[in-house]
Amino acid sequence: MKASEVRELSDKERQEKIDDLQQEFFNLKFQLATGKIENPGRLRLMRRDIARIKTIQKELAAEGESKEESKA
Repeated sequence: MKASEVRELSDKERQEKIDDLQQEFFNLKFQLATGKIENPGRLRLMRRDIARIKTIQKELAAEGESKEESKA
């Protein structure tokens, strides 16, 4: 998922996406432990997608806080 796509999502949609990705990541780790994973490189992509979404959430939260401070 690209950063531009993540920025277009609402806060609720971003949180739902993180929850879905974390669940899928857990399932892939379980498959890795049992030796039934087809594409182990997918784990890396999932980790990066989760981090990308969390980073954008923090950026937007900090941006919102700075706007509130400038109003006061």
